[in-house]
Amino acid sequence: MIAITLPDGSVKNMEAGSTPMDVAKNISEGFARNVISASYNGETVEVTTPLQVDGALLLYTWMNDEGKKAFWHSSAHILAQALEELYPGVKLTIGPAIDKGFYYDVDFGEQSFVEKDLATVEKKMIEIARGKHEFSMRSMTKNEALDYYKEQNNEYKVELIENLEDGTITFCDHDNFTDLCRGGHIPHTGIVKAVKLMSIAGAYWRGDENNKQLTRIYGITFPKQKELTEYLALLEEAKKRDHRKLGKELQLYTFSQKVGQGLPLWLPKGAALRERLENFLKKAQKKAGYEMVITPHIGSKELYVTSGHFAKYGEDSFQVIKTPNDGEEFMLKPMNCPHHCEIYNDSPWSYKDLPKRFAEFGTVYRYEQSGELHGLTRVRGFTQDDAHIFCTPDQLDAEFKNVIDLVLYVFGSLGFENFTTQVSVRDLSKPEKYIGDVETWEKAEAAILSAVKDKGLDYVVESGEAAFYGPKLDFMVKDALGRSWQLGTIQVDYNLPERFDLTYKGSDNELHRPVMIHRAPFGSMERFIAILLEHTGGNFPLWLMPEQVAILSLSEKYEKYAQKVLNLLENNEIRALVDNRNETIGKKIREAEMNKYPYMLILGEQEANDGTVSVRKHSEGDLGSMSVEAFAAIINDAVKNEIKEFDVV
Repeated sequence: MIAITLPDGSVKNMEAGSTPMDVAKNISEGFARNVISASYNGETVEVTTPLQVDGALLLYTWMNDEGKKAFWHSSAHILAQALEELYPGVKLTIGPAIDKGFYYDVDFGEQSFVEKDLATVEKKMIEIARGKHEFSMRSMTKNEALDYYKEQNNEYKVELIENLEDGTITFCDHDNFTDLCRGGHIPHTGIVKAVKLMSIAGAYWRGDENNKQLTRIYGITFPKQKELTEYLALLEEAKKRDHRKLGKELQLYTFSQKVGQGLPLWLPKGAALRERLENFLKKAQKKAGYEMVITPHIGSKELYVTSGHFAKYGEDSFQVIKTPNDGEEFMLKPMNCPHHCEIYNDSPWSYKDLPKRFAEFGTVYRYEQSGELHGLTRVRGFTQDDAHIFCTPDQLDAEFKNVIDLVLYVFGSLGFENFTTQVSVRDLSKPEKYIGDVETWEKAEAAILSAVKDKGLDYVVESGEAAFYGPKLDFMVKDALGRSWQLGTIQVDYNLPERFDLTYKGSDNELHRPVMIHRAPFGSMERFIAILLEHTGGNFPLWLMPEQVAILSLSEKYEKYAQKVLNLLENNEIRALVDNRNETIGKKIREAEMNKYPYMLILGEQEANDGTVSVRKHSEGDLGSMSVEAFAAIINDAVKNEIKEFDVV
């Protein structure tokens, strides 16, 4: 007998050789019908794998990320089988599961494969899936594996096997198909009920442009047709909300090849939007005791050598800037924190002076590969709403919790209500990735876990996601489409104070090291605005809209009255514009709707005579006539309800 421990701590005593599926059936037949994958003692296993020793078992369904991974990995095998049957002689390479679906890289040789062929392959995949073929694993010696693929003339699989150790090589079989595979499958193909091959793209073998270009086929599958239908509808909605499309339509920002890839240019409306976001946070920060600082866009290479950024990111950054002076080298600023350390070092501090909170909207530069650039979410120059708190160890807990409150205030004011937190810690198996000693890392990680527990936050712990200098708390926000984004971040750092020799005089009259907190509620202004655009579909909260009201006159005759209304609104701090063009009112309304102005005021003869406005709300329609003063009160009350004052405990 072996003891199998389940996630709730309960133990199942089963005969040696029992499988994860046997355990699932022992729990409940209904539950077992939904189990599609498993892991044992931290290792991915098949649901049919015999278990021989005591251990901890996790059983996954489609509702788990690990279950989806197994589902999509298995689907990649089905795709590979379909391709072999439809295109004899193709050479298969790799086919992993990805965040949403899977792909397979294929060498079609002289055969043609284009987008219109995807539908034929989809039908073949469904046909194979309906066969309910079981996935089964078997081991093979290195020589046997090499012989198998040499016989098939598949140099790609041969290369993969040559890099594997003998005794670790396994194959997966289903139906009449076999493929080199490490495992992690669903029980059988019949669980796959819906298939959609999304697109094809070129991909170099092993990502090396010196190698042959393969055809990459992207796909996604689901256990129910309804889920595929909903997913495709979500994709269509996501296309409408794409920040690159909306940013252009709303005239927020642009890019120029002459300026350079990944370097956004903010247009007047976008600049006004950014300024409002910055002022909103500055106001809350001032109330919370932050002081604004400004640092240059470049720094001496020595600064980043001291901080450790050059050793970690130097090769991936913009290259060193040399000056006419021999040996003088600068870098575009990749991070703000080293500059803030030097600001702290400018003065001697006592424990009575701490905490010091330095904040900056600082622009930094990172050389992202051109293929990774994506609108505003991946750029080469971006502005962080950065701040660094220098405090005593005794102050760390309170300061960290205060930053959590600030992040929650920002999210609440911008309509991000669905989020979880992630405590990102070291990967203990890769100590070379991090600076500093084990003791300080353990203190920093314990401080974050204590704070999130005290604040009652819903959190998970992710190993290997820490910054190289310290652990962090990341806020994972779900948008209106259910997609998860990492936005705000708070980091605890004992290492940079050590590297920059930061000190304060304690009550014992001795010098001590401060603790450093890095924090950015927005993360980067560019990425935050991109996500906010897609979350709201361009319908920003009223307080944030570049223009809150469009004043539409029926004809040029009412231009003076339109200007009077504009002045009255501006006196009430309401942002408005006048559309006096010689166009029909219908066209003006349609264009105002497209530009997502929250309110439209229609002005004609009756309104001019009565001193009123006819009010229309974006996507809702007519609200009736009222005085300008009454309308202004509605707007100002709505803004007050959206954005509250930041409460500092």
